[in-house]
Amino acid sequence: MEGTELSAYTEPSAYYDEAAVERWAVEADKRPGRTAFQRDRARVLHSAALRRLAGKTQVVTPGTRSQAWDPSPRTRLTHSLECAQVGRELGAALGCDPDLVETACLSHDLGHPPFGHNGEQALNEVAQSCGGFEGNAQSLRLLTRIEPKRFVRDEESGDLVSVGLNLTRAALDAATKYPWPRGAHPADPASPKFGVYEDDRPVFDWIRKGAPGTRACFEAQVMDWADDVAYSVHDVEDGLHAGHIDPNCLHADPERREIFAVAIGRYVPADTDPEELAEALDRLLDQEWWPHGYDGSAVAQARLKDATSQLIGRFCLAAEGATRARWGSGRLTRYAAELVVPRQTRHECAVLKAVADRYVMQRAEQERLRADQRIVVAELAEALTARAPEGLDPQFRALFDAADDDQARERVIVDHIASLTDASARSLHDRLTARRT
Repeated sequence: MEGTELSAYTEPSAYYDEAAVERWAVEADKRPGRTAFQRDRARVLHSAALRRLAGKTQVVTPGTRSQAWDPSPRTRLTHSLECAQVGRELGAALGCDPDLVETACLSHDLGHPPFGHNGEQALNEVAQSCGGFEGNAQSLRLLTRIEPKRFVRDEESGDLVSVGLNLTRAALDAATKYPWPRGAHPADPASPKFGVYEDDRPVFDWIRKGAPGTRACFEAQVMDWADDVAYSVHDVEDGLHAGHIDPNCLHADPERREIFAVAIGRYVPADTDPEELAEALDRLLDQEWWPHGYDGSAVAQARLKDATSQLIGRFCLAAEGATRARWGSGRLTRYAAELVVPRQTRHECAVLKAVADRYVMQRAEQERLRADQRIVVAELAEALTARAPEGLDPQFRALFDAADDDQARERVIVDHIASLTDASARSLHDRLTARRT
């Protein structure tokens, strides 16, 4: 199977044109025989940004324990690795280059700051005067500018300028979940979701050359669904391991109503009928492999892991079957098709997200922790703004010194904070605020 997969993608140009494998800065291959997308995947795997995800919150803060045993909760890194495995297999089954999809999956959370989505919201408040903060836009910025791998000489100034990892156009496009700038969401201009900051528009416009409007490429759609599948399933698994989710509660009407309200508030359109969500939950509860009880024993852990595998297979096979039914049996790449996920499958996935949200993220101690994290981000930004370039790492100090105006300097501070892990953000905060007081 592995040999078949590799031989099928030895020449990506057979299915991806020259524009897809073009890089912003031209560079020669180091070793013959590797495809452009294999090189992309290797660059992301070896990046410091990927390693830092080990210290960034997914749902449960790294290093915390909630029971006598260690549930080993997932981090952004383990989530990204699991997302990559799901996306690689689904993409390959649909005819995408598997290395290309895996690169997108490994890259999709690189720009997320410390403290998960809570940190993202706090940093967005800090960054309002320089264009806001969005984790996906930050990922693009990191891949194309911040992560030091390739430098080119600026034709006008003669200075060396970073081009980040210098990935191919197709890889950067595949990693772009929201291919539009701030305020340009195709369905909701007020949406906080966007994929590029204004000062990154030149490389974004290059990436999107020839793309149809704000439509994400097929590989990005596969990455997006793999992300949904991975975190919806694994967050429930982590919640059960940690003892936060009681499977019996999913049969009680009051608990179910709360779950459906969370789903409608965050994960499905607001006009979704709660009865559809009830049917989705019941379909899952009716499966022979569903974990109706969990006591932490080895047998229970194995059964839970089987349920996780069953759910991932269920969600991916549903998308694969529906997409093939719509677009046929050929290789589906770039803008030749769109991923089709059945409505019932999306509802099942949304219900799982809502279960984890209700029983893990909405716990009282989590809200207290999130409030403290928001204070850390705000005070850290304030301290860095007052003291910069003091407190900045050498890479960001140089960018701060070279910045043209206050907005550019503020963006450098935001970039620095976004690069920190949970622990390093707290450490830097403690050091700078202790000096201030």
